[in-house]
Amino acid sequence: MPFVPAMWTIWGALVLLFSALKLYISRLSRDEEDQLILDESFEHLRLEQAAIVAKVNKVEPVEHAVLWVLCAMSLFVVCYYILNMVNQFR
Repeated sequence: MPFVPAMWTIWGALVLLFSALKLYISRLSRDEEDQLILDESFEHLRLEQAAIVAKVNKVEPVEHAVLWVLCAMSLFVVCYYILNMVNQFR
């Protein structure tokens, strides 16, 4: 496979992975509430909220890592085309 299609394929796969992670996190956190539960009769709600927060906290480091790799790949693509333009005008 030539270099440019492989480069764009990797970049596209990273974009899809990042989008899927964002969608997954948004679906997880849609039921999360910003409330402080003080009454012991609502202990089941506090436990549900703690479980949601735990799941989101597990996925967030992966999301940040994919974001950094996606940014690096985007920078690589831009630099590749800038160098290509510079070499064409020599």
